[in-house]
Amino acid sequence: MNPGEEKPASLGGLAAIAAELGADGAHYDMFEGPDRITSRPSPPVGLWNPTHCGDIGMEIRADGSWWHAGAPIRRQELVNLFASILRIEGDGEYYLVTPVEKVVVAVVMHPLRVVDAEPLAGRSPETLILTLNTGGQIPLDSRHTLAFEPKAAGAAYVTLDNGLTALFTRAAWYRLAERVDVNGVVTSNGIAFKLA
Repeated sequence: MNPGEEKPASLGGLAAIAAELGADGAHYDMFEGPDRITSRPSPPVGLWNPTHCGDIGMEIRADGSWWHAGAPIRRQELVNLFASILRIEGDGEYYLVTPVEKVVVAVVMHPLRVVDAEPLAGRSPETLILTLNTGGQIPLDSRHTLAFEPKAAGAAYVTLDNGLTALFTRAAWYRLAERVDVNGVVTSNGIAFKLA
């Protein structure tokens, strides 16, 4: 390392910082946000502007699996932790962000997966709640809209805070398709989404 160069972040260092971060979860409304990528309150990554610390070999492959230095990250708790501090920036790159560090993450397609879709009990108008592979839940609504991914045979994905997206798994897509009307439309929170 040359004098004046930033020391690259380590995976363990990022995990330790992310584990200490917390957002005040006293009041939470999934319809107003911010999105919860995991079951816990998400840290305010959009407010942080740390120094870029480089590339530590983090990658999210097309199947949604997380890898570090060529090896899969098998602990779901660690994947959830990193997902909670992930954002995309104006340069089109994904980063893991803490108040003091920022490292690039190579994302092949979409960083997250929608693993289930079911109506929220007792809500009118009927609203579908999408469950992410990291434990978070979001409504399908005007903030979280559907688009289609040609690189995944036209599978749908949903938009999230911080520029993130979540691709529907086959099982979640079938759950969504069960709710389609004769015109190929699914309605959630009063918004019509064309699926076919």
